[in-house]
Amino acid sequence: MTAAIALTPPGADRLSPHKFARLSTLIYDRTGIKMPRTKSTMLEGRLQRRLRDTGMATLDEYCDHLFSGDADPAELTHLINAVTTNKTDFFREPGHFDFMAKTALPALAKTGQRRIRAWSAACSTGAEPYTMAMVLDQFAQGGGPDYGILATDIDTAVLETARRGIYPAALVEPVPPALRQRYLMTSLDRKAGQVRVTTALRSAIGFAQLNLMDARYPVGEPMDIIFCRNVLIYFDKETQGKVVRRLCECLRPGGYLFLGHSESIAGIDLPVTAVSYTVFMKD
Repeated sequence: MTAAIALTPPGADRLSPHKFARLSTLIYDRTGIKMPRTKSTMLEGRLQRRLRDTGMATLDEYCDHLFSGDADPAELTHLINAVTTNKTDFFREPGHFDFMAKTALPALAKTGQRRIRAWSAACSTGAEPYTMAMVLDQFAQGGGPDYGILATDIDTAVLETARRGIYPAALVEPVPPALRQRYLMTSLDRKAGQVRVTTALRSAIGFAQLNLMDARYPVGEPMDIIFCRNVLIYFDKETQGKVVRRLCECLRPGGYLFLGHSESIAGIDLPVTAVSYTVFMKD
């Protein structure tokens, strides 16, 4: 899940302890993200944009409106979009994509499957699922199975960016030159400094909103590959266990679950075996 952290200037509008507590409880209930008091300055900074967009003068006024029962339901979506963190890069944690290309995909192909289903469960602005698509497409072009990718996120704003598939040229620097030439189109306006993912690659991905706090994940047939990276770090241990168990329910036996390099599922009873660094195979 990338948003810059805006800090509240000294002497600026502040949240009272009571209202911060109400907001943090609401955020936790809806997203599973813990918001300790130490993050009050961060939350205040991110809510300043909502004040500008709604025309409200103070954070107190915004909170009173949010909890009044009269707020537009869409405001809760705007709040969640404001507080979620969306750090993303192409080929982030590249060892995962090496393992996917050299180990996971050949193993799945040996089972005789005609189509590989993959899921980016916190896709942010799209760099992760588009990287997955490049790897899968390269494998398919080499004689491997066809593929389809589901990409989900709770944040509706980043999903719109992901659907467009337009990025600053600097963001795609980690993409190997041969893949950049094949899957990325350079803007005719050189001054714009942008690239766009090719239509063919975009069409291989379905984007949808999904909240990992939901009791079940309606993703259809079991997945062969699930990426859920650098999300669990925002959850407490109990929530981590619930989320990973639900992910495993969506994974077919012999399928692969990829977590972030800084994440651990030690102590959580799961039907998986570690096969590489933060890569697990369902038993």
